[in-house]
Amino acid sequence: MAKRRIKLTVAYDGTDFKGWQKQHPPGEEPLRTAQDVLEKAVRHVVREEVSVHGASRTDSGVHAEGQVAAFDTQSEIDVERLPAAISSRLPDDIRVTSAEVVADTFNVIGDVEAKAYRYRVAFGRREAQDRPLFNRRYVAWVPWDQDQCLMQKAATMLVGAHDFASFTRLNHGRESTIRTIHACDILETGDRELTITVEGDGFLWNMVRIIAGTLVEVGAGRRSVDSIDHALVAADRATAGVTMPPEGLSLLWIRYGLPGSGRDRQLHANRAAQGVGDDVSKS
Repeated sequence: MAKRRIKLTVAYDGTDFKGWQKQHPPGEEPLRTAQDVLEKAVRHVVREEVSVHGASRTDSGVHAEGQVAAFDTQSEIDVERLPAAISSRLPDDIRVTSAEVVADTFNVIGDVEAKAYRYRVAFGRREAQDRPLFNRRYVAWVPWDQDQCLMQKAATMLVGAHDFASFTRLNHGRESTIRTIHACDILETGDRELTITVEGDGFLWNMVRIIAGTLVEVGAGRRSVDSIDHALVAADRATAGVTMPPEGLSLLWIRYGLPGSGRDRQLHANRAAQGVGDDVSKS
């Protein structure tokens, strides 16, 4: 039987997962992760000990509407049946929403051209009774009111190719912190609730949550719009805002180009920007 490479689109509520990536601490039981749960379900359906690889290593508590995973299999099961077959073996907080056969050269990480994340935040919630209740798993909150015009001005300053060293946690493990943001938009979505949507070619560890924390501080008048430029130049974590909590963050979608295009594009951009390391974002 010929081997096929299958691409899955996966959605999950990250609340009860310890992130995407499999984790097995020495001497302990494996942690509950989205990758581990999905891989076990896929193996049951295709009846092979396949390895499932994901495009984005979401952190503990972070959600996904459009995570992408891939695996190789010799199973002849109709690919159109896979979403239902795999989802029937999954717990209630994770689903496979689509499946397709892709070229055997498809690289679930290296061919990524762009990703988008959305951060949801409820604002002006000074009193405990005003804080999110039924949607508390998916919306963060802050006590301050927000000036969305100021937030959008600050968000626009992040667009383009920049060194985002100030917008990632220390010991992030990347050789290059150059990333390109294609769009960063603020939208009020309801009664004292807004979203921050960020699209880019790749993201560093905690980058979107730190961007969100920085923009919220701008909206609250706790930092100036011009502080964004300073943070981008400083390459110093202390110059950016707080890291917002994970529950407000969701991976929306991942866009792919031709095989090799994502990796080639990012390596070229990194070399052009600072002439260092072959670094491909996996987050």
